[in-house]
Amino acid sequence: MSQQPQAGAAEVADNKPKRALQIPHIYVILFFFIALASIATYFVPAGEYERIPGPNGRTTIDAESFQFVESTPVGLTDFMLAIPNGLMSAGQVVFFTFMIGGMFMVLRRTGIIEIGVDKLSRKFANQRLLMIPVLMTVFAVIATIIGTQELALVYVPVILPLMIALRFDSVTAVAVALCATTAGFTTGVLNPINTGLGQQLANLPLYSGFGLRALAFAAVLGAGIFFVMRYARRVQHDPTQSLMLDDPAEAEKRHTYQHATTEGALTASPRQKLAALATFAFLALLVYGVLAQGWFMMEMAGLFIIMGIVVGLIAGLTTVDICEGFNKGFRDVLVGAMIAGVARGVAVVLEDGQIMDTLVFGLGNLVGELPTLLSAIGMYFAQLGFNFVVPSGSGQALVTMPIMGPLADLIGVTRQTAVLAYQLGDGIGNILYPTSGYFMATLALAGVPWQKWVKFFFPLFCTWVLISLGFLMFAQATQWVG
Repeated sequence: MSQQPQAGAAEVADNKPKRALQIPHIYVILFFFIALASIATYFVPAGEYERIPGPNGRTTIDAESFQFVESTPVGLTDFMLAIPNGLMSAGQVVFFTFMIGGMFMVLRRTGIIEIGVDKLSRKFANQRLLMIPVLMTVFAVIATIIGTQELALVYVPVILPLMIALRFDSVTAVAVALCATTAGFTTGVLNPINTGLGQQLANLPLYSGFGLRALAFAAVLGAGIFFVMRYARRVQHDPTQSLMLDDPAEAEKRHTYQHATTEGALTASPRQKLAALATFAFLALLVYGVLAQGWFMMEMAGLFIIMGIVVGLIAGLTTVDICEGFNKGFRDVLVGAMIAGVARGVAVVLEDGQIMDTLVFGLGNLVGELPTLLSAIGMYFAQLGFNFVVPSGSGQALVTMPIMGPLADLIGVTRQTAVLAYQLGDGIGNILYPTSGYFMATLALAGVPWQKWVKFFFPLFCTWVLISLGFLMFAQATQWVG
């Protein structure tokens, strides 16, 4: 008799659900990296390169000028200010995130987003998956020509309602925008930001090596489309396969947008039709500004403010409705905007402690000691690693290419291959590392937690790494010069 309770207790203990391993909150992860960077300033020697004028008036470094300097480890006050300074440093990304979130919410209040989604979802009801390769190809081509990964921030609010209406989820919408723009940017067939600038710094003919980069573009984009479509198909056939299944906000999106096949078609009023035309006019102005005038985040953010006001007034919203729409949009993207600033704190600490240049110097020496056959691969992983602290294509080029270019001559790697290693190493990490401000802001706009994105993206990331290594080994074996 005395054994019965013990057996029952043991059975209860066995049946008790085991707690699953959880990834910490993104704030915790970023705070850990800031603390780690701060500690590193006490052990990594401080050093610096001399800065000199570079292409297009930008500042680059003199590869021969590195010298160790007096150590300036990050103290308690500097550590305390890392996040506020990071928010200030990433001000453009933070402000842009708020403005696009506010503008999109105003557009939703006009009703034109729901009407557009209704019409498109009905049109593609029988060929939903076709939307994915079409959109990804368009986004990738634009990115590989103009080199603006950040356009994903513009694409996501536009395609998110459509993806939900077509019975996909928010991860699908984010993947279409981020994977497509990254595939185009990374391979950079005619990209002025990574290919153009990298080749200028390496003293190569502008946009030489077009053929191999075009093949890399096709391979990287093809893999991206395959992974996104495979996930989207699973979600379409079985909604319980969605990574966003238990997210309350995702349920609200489904309730809002998944009505095309269950309710009557929505019709636009005359004012809504005029508002839709005005929206397209503003988007055309945006494209012109980016392509012809070199607009970036601040200019686009200013345009979005005017766009929200003008379109809202045309659609018949009151000034109070417009203001409250902006406020709600600001609240929806607050976390993402904060993350973009907090992530910048890692680089702020490395710069304050004067070990950023030391890390670049050390990476260059490490690559230089590798066997010739592995040198290009070493350059690739060096760029991929450095991308964690400098998630900017032009910024990384200006810091690393003045070193990797001359180093390539010494270790038997062509400069064209060195530029390709920089491109491939810089691009794909931008949508994995939480230190990438625009990427974290894009996730926030769609309401996708970073941890869930990693679960989706990491297999594709590994595939892209293998594709990159294949192209680099070919370039090294053939001594590719373009």
